[in-house]
Amino acid sequence: MDLIKLNATQRMIRGKGAARKIRREKMIPAVVYGPKMTPLSVSLDTSEFDKIIRDQGTSGLFLNLKIQGDAPQTKVVMLKELQMDPFGIEYLHADFQQIDMDTQVTVSVPVEIVGTSIGVKDGGGMLQIIRRELEVICKPADTPDKIEIDVTALDIGDAVHVEDIDLGDAVQIPHDVNFTMLTVVPPDMGEEEEEVAEEDELLDEEEMAETAEDDADSAEPAE
Repeated sequence: MDLIKLNATQRMIRGKGAARKIRREKMIPAVVYGPKMTPLSVSLDTSEFDKIIRDQGTSGLFLNLKIQGDAPQTKVVMLKELQMDPFGIEYLHADFQQIDMDTQVTVSVPVEIVGTSIGVKDGGGMLQIIRRELEVICKPADTPDKIEIDVTALDIGDAVHVEDIDLGDAVQIPHDVNFTMLTVVPPDMGEEEEEVAEEDELLDEEEMAETAEDDADSAEPAE
């Protein structure tokens, strides 16, 4: 795993007003924290950060953060949380956690579907994806970029469960139950469940839009 370089500037002024001012200047307010350090407020260049996100995504993103200030320093960090505006356009706030390359971390990894199910191709069924990400526990260097699931042999009624996925000894998938990752359902059932899922997703997006900016401002400690 190659660490991605990202520049940051330490900032001494904190609070909601300071965060808004930083965003007006096309910068992103952020915080770096870890078990052996005092939380550090920084700002990021929006264009540099945006390019990384567009190229790499946000899941399992490890960075070599070069912080400029009175005492320049470099920290290996993982992106823990990224808050956006209600329209998903403007970055409001980013949280980074300092990590130890020799210590296991919990990371969300995207799931990628490979192939076309015979139940979809020949039987007219619908592939229903229930989990698009999986949490894994591993050392940063062992983090997979994605988890591939081959669905070619799946017929209508077949499913893939979490215990069917083997990522090797270095990567664990924590789970209490053997939950379903995806399944191939008959055409009529697939259409009904897709409509319900779309309605639920729309409601979730509306609720998130109402609170996103308030949450970002509250992440900044008051002076």
